Amino acid sequence: MTDTFYDLTNPTFLGIMWRFAVTIVFLFILIRLIYFKYSLKEKFLFSFFIMGITAFFVTSILRSVMIEMGMAVGLFAIFGILRLRATNFSAKDMAYTFAVFGVSVINSLKLLRFPLLGVLIINGLILLSAYLLEEYTLKYKTESHSIIYEKLDLLRPDKKDKLLKDISEISGKKILKVKICKINYKKKRALLDIYYKDTQS
Repeated sequence: MTDTFYDLTNPTFLGIMWRFAVTIVFLFILIRLIYFKYSLKEKFLFSFFIMGITAFFVTSILRSVMIEMGMAVGLFAIFGILRLRATNFSAKDMAYTFAVFGVSVINSLKLLRFPLLGVLIINGLILLSAYLLEEYTLKYKTESHSIIYEKLDLLRPDKKDKLLKDISEISGKKILKVKICKINYKKKRALLDIYYKDTQS
């Protein structure tokens, strides 16, 4: 890296600042407008933004000093794994972590002949995918609960509809599926897992 790298008139430095501004916009949409809207986990907002910003600048500088991108991506992958091991992340939180890294690393590079169009397409696809998957998950989200059930005669495969109707009437919820976990014929009762639509979502 030359001494003039941080010169405000350096085209390379100006290019990094331009891509950083674009990155902030897409990170805000991904983290604040999509992730937070569906998860309501404000405790991860700070971490996601800082990781994304840091990943962008480190990758940009590594590329400027001609360090291979394989090493850069490897460093971020190791950091991400250590971060995830230190916190009880859900699978969705883990996916958003890698999405943040992906957006930041992609935006730090000049991968396409038309940078602006390329950034809009790639980032737009990532954001659209996250939004559509969140909507799909929300639409088909179900809750589960374990119950003790005593009408063993309704557990027969040919009485599935009657079983669902009976449990729906008892629970006051529209039961979508029932899983038999354990049957105690001596006490004439069974342990069931019931699945129903989360109407509060």
